[in-house]
Amino acid sequence: MKKHFTGPAIFLDRSDINTDEIIPAKYLTEVTKDALKPYILEDLKLEGFDPNGATLKNARVVITRANFGCGSSREHAPWVFEVNNIHTIIAESYARIFRQNMFNGGMLAIELPKEEIERLFILKSQGDVEVAVDLDKQVITAAAGQQCIEIPFELSPFDKALVAAGGWVDFADARY
Repeated sequence: MKKHFTGPAIFLDRSDINTDEIIPAKYLTEVTKDALKPYILEDLKLEGFDPNGATLKNARVVITRANFGCGSSREHAPWVFEVNNIHTIIAESYARIFRQNMFNGGMLAIELPKEEIERLFILKSQGDVEVAVDLDKQVITAAAGQQCIEIPFELSPFDKALVAAGGWVDFADARY
């Protein structure tokens, strides 16, 4: 596995965050993934959210609501997270293509029931949240202040294998 799925979390408290908010279409002509880096979540309008702030720059995990990554089907949306060292997104649900593009890139798109997402948002009231994901055991550990919670999650064996391999290309290279 080439990526670590741990670190500080950023909370995006809204459902239906679309790919145009994740990476605006005007940047889709960039020829490298790295060129996308400064534009992550540039058009996201969310009270208290600053796309240029330290919270986003330090984040390694995104925790959000339902239907994340909806809208246009573009690989650039997961890529912009990858080049910003965000390899884990935890949400209630995803747009199908965005979710699969995350796994194809060797990143985690973890789906949790609404109640578990709510527990994570409540934990945030205790302070900055640090998240660690144990891919083998399929358990999320989240800690803030003096509180720590563990939440199991499920991945299909194929998605887990894609992530463990580092993405689709590495998965295919090892098998074919």
